[in-house]
Amino acid sequence: MRASTLVRSICIMWTLALAGSLAIASEPASSPDWSAIADQNTVHVITTDPDGDVRKTKIWVVVLDGVGYIRTSQGTTWGDNVQRDPDIALRVEGQEHPLRATFVVDKAERERIVGGFEAKYGSNPIMNLIRGSDPRIMRLAPR
Repeated sequence: MRASTLVRSICIMWTLALAGSLAIASEPASSPDWSAIADQNTVHVITTDPDGDVRKTKIWVVVLDGVGYIRTSQGTTWGDNVQRDPDIALRVEGQEHPLRATFVVDKAERERIVGGFEAKYGSNPIMNLIRGSDPRIMRLAPR
């Protein structure tokens, strides 16, 4: 085999291998193990600030019927980041889970989720005052 043919063959195999690994990397992420996350007291949400800096914020999370939910008060930087770009990550025990957040607007669903937070973390009148009467509640799903 001539050297140029060998080099061409190696380049083709390398390109195919690289294309295969890129295809695997772009497959949709599987859902995190919500039952394990449900037992966590706090997790970190990772968002992107308007200037492109990564923001890591320690938050509470609740899992109801196999779905993860997070919340924040109006006007928080990380909540504004999610409003602008719903693609976030949740860091749990050193593992990052790429997720998409959608804001929950249905009143009955919001009440059920708030009840889940209160059942897990208790009702704290001071935090309720800080969070306000209309917290931003987000449902988490795999990207």
